[in-house]
Amino acid sequence: MREVLLTTFMETFILVFDKMDWLKISKLVFYNNPHPMYDYLELKKYINRRKMMKNEKTLKLVITGLMAALCYVAFTFLKIPIPVPGGDMVALHIGNAFCVLAALLLGGTYGGVAGALGMTIADLLDPAYITSAPKTFLLKFCIGLIAGVIAHKAAHITTENDVKYVFKWSLIASVCGLGFNVIADPVVGYFYKNFILGVPSPAAKIMSTWAAGATAVNAVVGTIVVVAVYNALRPVLKQAGIFFVIGNGKKE
Repeated sequence: MREVLLTTFMETFILVFDKMDWLKISKLVFYNNPHPMYDYLELKKYINRRKMMKNEKTLKLVITGLMAALCYVAFTFLKIPIPVPGGDMVALHIGNAFCVLAALLLGGTYGGVAGALGMTIADLLDPAYITSAPKTFLLKFCIGLIAGVIAHKAAHITTENDVKYVFKWSLIASVCGLGFNVIADPVVGYFYKNFILGVPSPAAKIMSTWAAGATAVNAVVGTIVVVAVYNALRPVLKQAGIFFVIGNGKKE
């Protein structure tokens, strides 16, 4: 039995290499205990839990990358550009919708990262928007974070099965995340253009006004897309066994 436990110890040590796990496993393996078989079963359960956690994290990272790619594609290829007096450019697009969708599916941090990466890369590769990349990164991350906090910290939508409840709170979370952007984008944009890029104040005001209008349209359309897609995906993901229960570290 001791050889089996040592083998299990080595497997676990390779799997998880941090101080807390080392202390826990060492205690189970090396301390004299009247129930060695119980210790062995506990170790196997522990290994399986850690493997599941690692697999879940990997899957979340993959989906985050997919959502970032969708943000990029939606902005780069599906936008309607609108020239603004003063030489700036705004656009109608649904890129922000995938940022919020990722937050509802994976959590606020993952959603924020997906939106920040996807939309920032899109800005960097477009000469008309390249100077807006730092502002984009900050605002898109905040969109995902806010939507995630409302959906999972306030409403716990992934632990609810009531369709009307989930619909209501997915709508509220989307409105809050995208509504934040309607206010923050023109305000932050004005100060960014005026104080960082050196755009004269009158021109920066005109650009921010146009940005506010375009952002409001994007928010309305994006909210409709997010709520429709999220509520349609929930039962499909549950049936496939890849629906994440945010906050409990579990996957259904």
